[in-house]
This record gives sequence, structure tokens and C-alpha cells, in this order.
Amino acid sequence: MNVTVSHIRSTLQRSYPVQEAANLSRIICCEMLGQSAVDYYLGKDMILSPKDEKELETILARLCNFEPIQYIQGVARFWGRSFRVAPGVLIPRPETEELVERILKEISPASRILDIGTGSGCIAVTLSKELPTAQVMAWDISQDALAIARSNNELLQASVHFLQCDVLAYQPAPDDCYDVIVSNPPYVTEAEKQEMERNVLDWEPFSALFVPDADPLRFYRRIGELGLKMLVAGGKLYFEINRAFGEAIVMMLREQGYADAYILKDISGNDRYVIAER
Repeated sequence: MNVTVSHIRSTLQRSYPVQEAANLSRIICCEMLGQSAVDYYLGKDMILSPKDEKELETILARLCNFEPIQYIQGVARFWGRSFRVAPGVLIPRPETEELVERILKEISPASRILDIGTGSGCIAVTLSKELPTAQVMAWDISQDALAIARSNNELLQASVHFLQCDVLAYQPAPDDCYDVIVSNPPYVTEAEKQEMERNVLDWEPFSALFVPDADPLRFYRRIGELGLKMLVAGGKLYFEINRAFGEAIVMMLREQGYADAYILKDISGNDRYVIAER
């Protein structure tokens, strides 16, 4: 093991498990300091300039403060593309890629799509790129999130339209008409905070994560109500969910009048998605 990698791992192992420290060391060396993967795995040492040494120590200090590596890099991978991320948006998760995969298998290439709570824009931009003839609209209440989403839309040459919108207060216009509404809304209850890792709890946006314990379905309920007015007959809702509330969400949607609502599991076997048909 080269001297630089040894220093990185020994520093990070004060705060991270051994395997995670090893994964982070590879990212730092190969993706941030420019070492080739071959040299890294052969254990060849790096010759760092004073500037590189200073950058490395800054990276390590930020990681030891539990800042996510994606925020330090400024990018996160999603569906094979690099998306700009910052503390104003959630870091895209692999489970959300599974949701996008499901949508792409089921919908028409020319669908009118609405992404509610777009964050970094990863869902909306990916659908726009994969379905060039689709019309994709994305909402978020946060100006910071929309700025990041718009930059990803531009950088990746997608065709998403954006609107700053509070979904809880929005009143549909007569021309609001969609074939698909997708949302990964806030769904972590405040009671679940104590179970969360510091790199999520301390850094990712509170408003994009948490809902009150007394009303954990508030966003699903409101989006369901909007879907009854904005979806065409046969149009679909796609939700990413808190696995604790899948049955409650399905029951609520059926009571609202959706013809079909069901739960899908993620690759780990957890209840993760609800799909419903208007």
C-alpha cells in the first residue's frame, strides 16, 4: 500500500468502517487526485504537489466531519450520468434508479410527465434524455434545488421545464394534463432521525427528508388529490416510499378513487415503490 493511501485510510478509519474508508480512499486517489486505477491497485505511490497535499487534507477534514463525498466532489452518478449536487439537494440513490427503470419499461415514449419535488433533477432529466419525445415538467419548492436541477438540465442537454411550486398549496390549471406523475417526496418521520447516519442527517436538506410524525403521508395524499385532477384516464402515479407506509399509501390511494394501486419491492427486498392508475 502506498504512503498516501495509508495516510488516507488511517485518517478515515477514525470515523468510518474499514471497508468504507477503503472505498473513499480509491475515490480520493483516482477521481479527485488523478491517480490511474492501475497504479492505485498496484500500490504505486503518488507524488503530490504542495497544492495537492493541501487539497487532500481539506478533503479528509470534510470527510471526518461526515460531509458526503458527493458534496465534496460536487457530483453524483445517476443512470450512468454525472449530476451536479450540493447540500441544497438530496444525493441521488440507487433505489431511485430502480424507479426510473420501472417507469421507462411501462410508459409511452411521448408521455407528458410531471416530476414533483425534483431536487437535483435526476429523475426528470433522465426521463427527458431517455425519452426525447416526452414532455417533462419538474416542480420543487426550493430555489436552490431548482438552480441545481436547471444546471443539470443544461449540462446534460435535456429538455425539462421547471416551476417553483409548493405542491401542498398548488391549485391545478385547466391545461395541467399529464400521463405520468412521479415523486420521491419527503417521507422520513422525525422519529426516525435517531436511526440515520450523520452524513445524511447533518448535511442533506431537512425539508427534502422529513415529515411530521403525526402526518407522514401528507405529500402522498396531496399528490394523489392532484393526480385525480391532472392525470388523464389511465395515467399513472409513481411514488418512492418509506417502507413502513406502503400499505397505508395503497389504501389511501384506493380510497381516493385510483383503480389500481400496488407496492413494489426494491432490489434489497424492501417495500420501496407504489404505483397507482387513474
